[in-house]
Amino acid sequence: MKSFLVMQGHTYVEEKELGFIWAAKKDRSGMPSHSWERLSEVKKGDLVFHYVNGRILAVSVAKANCKMADRPSNDEQVEQLDEKGYYVELEYHELDVPLPIQSHLDAILPLLPIKYSPFQMNGHGNQGYLYPCNEKLAVKLLGLIADVNITEVEDEQLEFAMSAVVPVERNVLLPFLNTAESRVRTKIRNSEQKFRKDLMRLWASQCVLCGIDLPELLKAIRSKPWKDSSDLDKIDPYNGLLLCANHAALYEEGFIAFDGQGRLHISPQLSDAHYEKYDLHRKMKIARQENHKHYLKWHKRHLFKS
Repeated sequence: MKSFLVMQGHTYVEEKELGFIWAAKKDRSGMPSHSWERLSEVKKGDLVFHYVNGRILAVSVAKANCKMADRPSNDEQVEQLDEKGYYVELEYHELDVPLPIQSHLDAILPLLPIKYSPFQMNGHGNQGYLYPCNEKLAVKLLGLIADVNITEVEDEQLEFAMSAVVPVERNVLLPFLNTAESRVRTKIRNSEQKFRKDLMRLWASQCVLCGIDLPELLKAIRSKPWKDSSDLDKIDPYNGLLLCANHAALYEEGFIAFDGQGRLHISPQLSDAHYEKYDLHRKMKIARQENHKHYLKWHKRHLFKS
């Protein structure tokens, strides 16, 4: 199951009513658009978040794989295009309480990818139609949506005026959200387990820098983070390094990196006086393989604090 985020405007009401999203194959200049073509990736069972004017208004499930079809419309006077477009039939679940993105920006920003992010750093939506929504961002959005769609009921009999939080009885949205979140979390968990197992084997169950071999202290870290990785990247062991907790934190935060030859680079934001404390020295080198190269270079180019 994949997740997507669709940017809708005045078309939302009709598209919700008829249960679909649609995009032409080419724009007015005759050029294809990656955000339109992405509809072809939607498969039955995939999740779609619907963003309109700064808020997520609905979450839907694809009822079938994307297909080529005319754009449905309630207006018989609407001029039909000469060519068919990308059509996805959806089951919409409209939110009782929409989710304002800017109000939850601090929780969302760390999960946005560098490329093809649906949102800008200020929380405004980017131009385009359909964007990929990585699993960790999907889990966060589902959790936030569930939170704002729970009604807080005052219970005067509780000491210190504590309140009980209960779901609205008529709301069938919450069970749907819980099921969707469970499915996404299962995908993440299965991928993480496979990734760690493969890295333990690839790096002989020890930190690639300091040689610590206590499993409880070792972390499987992606050079290209989850939010920026394709489905294949997420489970590719060559996209990972097995590192002790200290070195893992330094690598994830960009304080250390490795070039294509596996040579260690230390951020100038770390003073020389701290090298011994962090068990680092400039001549360190990891025994990388050729398949590690482009992942290491991606990390150094995008995450290293130079």
